[in-house]
Order: sequence, then C-alpha cells, then structure tokens
Amino acid sequence: MRVLVIVHDHLSTAGHVGERLAERGYELDELHVVPAERYTNPDVDTAFPPAGNYGLILTLGSPWSVTRRNAWIEAELALLRSAHDAGTPVLGICFGGQMLAAALGGEVAVAPRFELGWSRIATDDPELVGPGPWFQFHGDRWTPPPGAREVARNACASQAFVCGRSLGLQFHPELTPEVLRAWFDHGGEEVAAGLGVDPDRLVAELRAELPSVRERARILVDAFLDRVAAAEGPNDGTPAHMSA
Repeated sequence: MRVLVIVHDHLSTAGHVGERLAERGYELDELHVVPAERYTNPDVDTAFPPAGNYGLILTLGSPWSVTRRNAWIEAELALLRSAHDAGTPVLGICFGGQMLAAALGGEVAVAPRFELGWSRIATDDPELVGPGPWFQFHGDRWTPPPGAREVARNACASQAFVCGRSLGLQFHPELTPEVLRAWFDHGGEEVAAGLGVDPDRLVAELRAELPSVRERARILVDAFLDRVAAAEGPNDGTPAHMSA
C-alpha cells in the first residue's frame, strides 16, 4: 500500500514512524512542500495529489503555524478533508495533527506556553497512545474536531484524538537526534534559550533513549494501523469503533 508522506520543510523526516510503516510493507512517497531555499519565506504554491491515489496519508510537523493559512496550507486542509470523506486514514503529527483537527472542523490557536522537551501524558487508551514520555516541540494547540474522541492530554494541550480512521498526535514519535539538532540549528536554539532549556542536553537525551523511543513509535504505529486505520464503518466524522 502506498503512503503519502507530507514533509513540510527540508529539515524533517518521517523517522521512526516511516521506518515502521516500511517494515509493515508500506511504500512511502514523500511530498516536500517548502524547499530549503524558501525556508524563511514559506508561502509557496504546492500541488497535492488526490487522496484517492494513496491508502494512507502521513503529515508531519512544521516550523510554521496552521493559522498562517497560506495557499499550500489551504490546499493541504482540502486534501485532508477529502481523505477523511473518502475513508482514507490520516496520521497527523504535531503540525500535521493540528492540520487534521482544522481540516475536520476543530480550531488551532496559540498554546498557553511553548512545550519543548519530554512530557508524560494522561491517556484514556494506553494500548493506542501510551503515556510516554514523548518529545514535545510546539507553540500551538488544537481543539479536537466535532465528533472526535480525545485520547490523551497534558496540562498544556490535547495530545491525541481519533476521528474516523484518522489519528492526530501533538508530540513527536518520529523524532531522531539528527532532526532535533537541525531544528535547533535553524531557529530552535532561540526558543530553547527563551525557555531556559539546553539544546545539547535534549539531543543527547534523545540519542541515549533511542531504543525506547523506537519501541514506543513502533507500538504506536502498529496500534494506529491495526485499530484505527483498519476500523470498519463510514468516515462520517464520528470516532472509529475502538476494540480492546
């Protein structure tokens, strides 16, 4: 089965999530939205393929906000709506989760504080979305769309929701030390300095925890594929039936 992987910037990758999808036999087709030379001026025109060309869509994080609502953000929102209407599963991560929420009628706004670093979350369904710890790197948050089932949260933001065959995540199960280092090198260090956080320490912690990080990502991807994406029933905006 083919997966459309929406990579919004040149620094990010599907990481551990893409690795597990490939291990499960999925063929990953990457669409790069903003080229490296437009990183500081990301208002580009991007053509998105029809959702029906793919069996699954994975949309990743971004240094920009959904509230920017430029041409490619509007085009991606339309793609995610059409995917949902057609019953095509979507896995949205961080910005991608916020895009999924907005596409299905939720809201995205500035969070009460910027989350950067490790966080444990409260989860209603630990076999789908475990308590972590998960890595956070975001300044916005979503309001879950109508009919969605919020699965997890922390004091700052909703952390996961299911709507139909789709799953939105606020944290970063895909993250590798190399990508985190690149994020810090391209503006993230200023964010970290403002929060009193040491980027080198966070990169080192992520590297030291790689076996556990990969395993948590593997469990999460498997649960998404087996319990959410594979759920039966119409994608009418109501939560998919969640079996134990």
